[in-house]
Amino acid sequence: MGSTVLKKIAVFASGRGSNFLAVLEQIKQDKIAAEVVCVISDHAWPPVFDIARENSIPTHWVNRKQFSAAEDYAEFLLKLLGSYQTEMILLAGYLKLIPAPIVEHYRNAIINIHPALLPNFGGKGFYGEKVHRAVIESGVRITGVTIHFVDKHYDQGAVIIQEKVDVIPGETPATLAKRVLAVEHRLLPEVVRAYCAGKIEMIDGKVFWNR
Repeated sequence: MGSTVLKKIAVFASGRGSNFLAVLEQIKQDKIAAEVVCVISDHAWPPVFDIARENSIPTHWVNRKQFSAAEDYAEFLLKLLGSYQTEMILLAGYLKLIPAPIVEHYRNAIINIHPALLPNFGGKGFYGEKVHRAVIESGVRITGVTIHFVDKHYDQGAVIIQEKVDVIPGETPATLAKRVLAVEHRLLPEVVRAYCAGKIEMIDGKVFWNR
């Protein structure tokens, strides 16, 4: 990308990190003007750390339980992110609520992906297979993917983009998850690419995407 300024991204993840990998692959191919400066997890040794370390990306285990007070936890995260000159945070399967001071500091610069069409099947406790099981048990015929900015509440931030996925008769949580994940892997890099290029912004509480 020559002299293009690369946006510094910190990734928060709790599990496998497949969405992180989808974005990272496009960064490595110079399709996204960004660099991942660190990967932070609330778990001690999640699979996502293997991906990070294979690509020489620093990893950090930071959990609220490691701190006596919520304020200390938030302050530590802010200092850690600041040490990497973080400009954007990407939540890629991260299950914890982001502390309010982080949300304030990185207003409209934290992006999350959710495996359903929010506001349906969202909120605390709705993640991974639990989402897909709830979708199937509800009897709805359409689910999908939502990518949104993060605010102080679970899955309530302004929506950047949504894409529908049909629920097939006889679907299982595993088969639905696989098809939804394929959309996630395609859609998330597209959003991150546009955001890093300055094509996505919030104006008066609404998302504008200059395609």
